[in-house]
Amino acid sequence: MASDERDESPVSPDAGLLSPVRAGTEAEAATGDLAYLAAMLDAESALARAQARLGIVPADAAEAIAAAADPGRFDLVDLARRARDAGNPVVPLVADLRRLAGPAGPHVHRGATSQDIVDTGAMLVAARARRVVLAHLDRALDALAGLAERHRDTPMAARTLGMRALPTTFGAKAANWLLGCLDARDRLAAVELPVQLGGPAGTLDAYGDQALDLVAAYAAETGLARPVLPWHTRRTPIADLAAALALVTGALGKIATDVWLLSQSEVGEVAEAAGPGRGGSSSMAHKRNPALSTLIRSAALQVPAQVQVILAAQVAPHERPAGEWHAEWQPLRECLRLSGGAAETAAELLGGLEVSAERMRADLDDLLTVLGEDPGLGAAAVLVDRALDAYRRSRA
Repeated sequence: MASDERDESPVSPDAGLLSPVRAGTEAEAATGDLAYLAAMLDAESALARAQARLGIVPADAAEAIAAAADPGRFDLVDLARRARDAGNPVVPLVADLRRLAGPAGPHVHRGATSQDIVDTGAMLVAARARRVVLAHLDRALDALAGLAERHRDTPMAARTLGMRALPTTFGAKAANWLLGCLDARDRLAAVELPVQLGGPAGTLDAYGDQALDLVAAYAAETGLARPVLPWHTRRTPIADLAAALALVTGALGKIATDVWLLSQSEVGEVAEAAGPGRGGSSSMAHKRNPALSTLIRSAALQVPAQVQVILAAQVAPHERPAGEWHAEWQPLRECLRLSGGAAETAAELLGGLEVSAERMRADLDDLLTVLGEDPGLGAAAVLVDRALDAYRRSRA
């Protein structure tokens, strides 16, 4: 195909061909371009409604703006390309929304700045994606609690530095997975996601004496938290969210790493549930690869690198970032979609995990032969009980 023909081909969606851990997952749908477009339009509609509450814009104008803010009426590809001119997608978005809103057009985006809408949209996407991540983490936690309880007394060899060390139980291993996942879930759930509204210089000057009341009304309309001040160049909310997502993928990646190691041919103490095409090899039909563990690990290895960009972007200058803010957008989306994909995959992995108590016992017997005596299981069962108590209290 000639190069000019390639240039005229339609733009393909990012379907996750190179990121199967999130391909087709709920998190992918919650963080796609359409989801971001819908969230920015929701931010504009909520701003108009909040302003109508305070009489800043007419109520019928707010209704017209909300009616015009239908994602299906906007051309995503065209918006993306026009965003290059202003450096962000809100400038062309607002132009199109004003045109679609007709006589209410002059009331669109009243007193706001582009970053207000992008940041509020990002927080809406994050809130919606977080619900997805937390739901799948809850499924994973339930499966982990079941594993810990069922295998409370299933003996196995503990391994330190990759070598068999002393006796433990599989329940104790699952209990540690459980608490790591629970800690990460609680951290993510506790992250505050605030609305953004500051105007061109972060001073809310366009709203006069009604400024603080408008921020409160805007937070109420979006369902987001009310910030003390605009946070245009104080990026703590984004950094906190990204760090929490790194903890989530780290906890899930730890589980996936242990499952991968325990499922090796020479060990065979656990195995991922079989399924049509699951774990297949393109050249070795006899293999059953730990595909789910591999996908989860891929997310755990990527998210910290994305977080590094977000943390670096905290050094934004003065009252408006010059590239730092823009650099956050894609890494934050990747953190959300990779974490959601990992959580959904982990719930599937743990829900079907096959545990071979016989292989665990055999490996432990080999260890006891080396030790010459059985040192016992210590307080492994007690530790499992403590972990399960903590899990149940979190659910109470």
